Amino acid sequence: MKANKNTHAKGKSQKWKDVRGKRCRPPISSSDLGSTPVVSTVVKEQQQSRKKKQNVKRLKSKVKPVSDNKINTPESGFKKSYPQANGSSAFTLDNESDDSQDWKEYSHSAYGNGVKTSDDTQDVQPGRLEGEALHHCAQRDDRQNRAVLIMQLGQTLCFRGKCLVTCLYGRVEVMGFTIEEGQQPYPLFSPASHSPLTIRSMQNPDDTRDDRTEASVILQQYLSAASRKKLLKKVRSNTSIILLEPMETPLTRFLSSFTELSELFSTPASELMSAVLDTPLNGLGMIPLDCTVEGMKISKSCRDALQAVVSAWKGEMEGSAVILVCGAKNVGKSTFIRILINTLLNHTTSVDYLEGDLGQTEFTPAGCLSLTSVKEPLLGPPFTHQHSPEHMVYYGQSSCESDLDRYLESLKSLWRRRSQSRDAAVVINTMGWVKGFGFQLLVDMIRFFPVSHVLQLSHGGVNQFPALTPEFLRTAHGYQTHPPAQTALDEFTESHSPPRSYSHLVVQSEFQGAGRQGTARHQRTNELRELSLLGYLSQLQSSDSGPVRPLHSLTPYQVPHTAVALGVVHCDVVPSHMFYAANASLVGLCCLAEKVSSRGGPVLLSQAPICPCVGFGVLRGIDMARGLYLVLTPVDPSVLRKVNCLLLGGISLPSCILTKQPGIEGEMPYVTSDYSFELTGAGKLRTFKGLIRPGHLGAQ
Repeated sequence: MKANKNTHAKGKSQKWKDVRGKRCRPPISSSDLGSTPVVSTVVKEQQQSRKKKQNVKRLKSKVKPVSDNKINTPESGFKKSYPQANGSSAFTLDNESDDSQDWKEYSHSAYGNGVKTSDDTQDVQPGRLEGEALHHCAQRDDRQNRAVLIMQLGQTLCFRGKCLVTCLYGRVEVMGFTIEEGQQPYPLFSPASHSPLTIRSMQNPDDTRDDRTEASVILQQYLSAASRKKLLKKVRSNTSIILLEPMETPLTRFLSSFTELSELFSTPASELMSAVLDTPLNGLGMIPLDCTVEGMKISKSCRDALQAVVSAWKGEMEGSAVILVCGAKNVGKSTFIRILINTLLNHTTSVDYLEGDLGQTEFTPAGCLSLTSVKEPLLGPPFTHQHSPEHMVYYGQSSCESDLDRYLESLKSLWRRRSQSRDAAVVINTMGWVKGFGFQLLVDMIRFFPVSHVLQLSHGGVNQFPALTPEFLRTAHGYQTHPPAQTALDEFTESHSPPRSYSHLVVQSEFQGAGRQGTARHQRTNELRELSLLGYLSQLQSSDSGPVRPLHSLTPYQVPHTAVALGVVHCDVVPSHMFYAANASLVGLCCLAEKVSSRGGPVLLSQAPICPCVGFGVLRGIDMARGLYLVLTPVDPSVLRKVNCLLLGGISLPSCILTKQPGIEGEMPYVTSDYSFELTGAGKLRTFKGLIRPGHLGAQ
């Protein structure tokens, strides 16, 4: 491919040049607030722009009703409420419409002299909302293409698809996070690749509220008179009212542009018989499921562990809570961590997350170790909330077997970058490699970091590896550490302090298929890694609704060969073949501490560095004539100016990026069918650094 002319860089600030001129993104509308993966960035920017009050309303001890902000509006027809001695409110009717008069009469008949009639306890059936029940408790606003759903205490709605949910009254819970009235709309993602999400109605913390009167004010803003009257009859004590709206984001548009992913947010074939069709919720992007689909199952040991961690964090702990979560593959570790983070966010504004799993990362494409400050709930799988962490190191592989030392040193460098003055809880994710050297790495990590809780997940009623209790750690051998059990980082404890103690909790996974990899579409580990990478690349799409732009139609950045170094971290490549290996590949955009200097040619690295990574790009082409790299990346230009290193790893671009994007005419670039891996030297030459066979350990 050919780059634009007259693009020679002058100085460091000019080395990343946007050939389109000033790189501008269109303003993001309020409807895009829930869009993932940019939701965290948008919310952060808005929080900084209005620091008048704290955004996290879930921290308030008493919920502020949405109706308090709406009572004085002309549309409501009510004047300001005045508190009475018993804590209730007396409403004064201003312009009494026929609808408000009907409601007034209905309210008096149902609450004669303040005593609830028997009608208040009728038709309340806790459990799954399905079938005919959805027709009675949900009403649709066809003009705005949205629906209002009334849920009684204990009722649940399990669904596939995606939507925006706003709690208008009461509160509901999704994946451990409590959504209360007055909060922003939250995006819910329930794709076929993971267990379906469940919305559950919760107890209202304020039992002195006039439920029906306040519900009437709220429903006036969203429904017609006829629909409103139907739902008012279902309002009871501890009722929750939620607004469901369709959601379309750059992520969902980009994924649906690929044929094999077009049904990702639809009901999988195994659940088609359980789908509840022909309800007021149809057309919103979500499909309710009946009780034959169990949904996400949380065991008793899981609930007990969550309660123990939250209680300890809310109590008088010395320092921050540092929670290390470990377990074998396919035991539900990632799902449990999302629930844990969401549960902690009910009580605090942020949770720090240290990524130690290279294969199944949460916020980045695979092959990364990162430290992220999580401020928004995680209400979907990893590919729905991809964004750049505060600190990140690009390891370049989905496993650390080839270089254990670089893996551990990368984790240490991330921890040192964490602000020690922060009191936020820290959740540490680990790999599913729990045998041999993988187990020794777990021992090292517990000693490296000031762990307060070790949550060990298992299935089948037995542990898949030895229990990592404090007593066991006193005699266990790690890869870099050995008894006596001292912390390996001197900045955390004194060199002669006794071994630290921590709480060890065992969580038994009881969901169907625990310990086995999913076999359905989009459930295999390699497919999940590709989804995360596609989720990251979706940030290249415009936030405006419109057709998806294929990546080959986007204008790349161009940077001189002499301004950045190029390195390969996952295998050995001779310098003369470096450009062949890196072309049309995913590269990490990194920042070396030392200045890159060149004598006129490209700068090539001979060793894999441990350095900060700010994001990723697709090396779309290499212009040898003008000495330019052509890179597509969603990273902001102000951050790109700091990048002076491109690292190529073993994380490949999904094949659909090269073969399935529309608009390619003639022969597909970068794709060939003439290559044979049977030839000697045709494959990758892998190197293993410091890896000793388990049978040789005793000889040391």
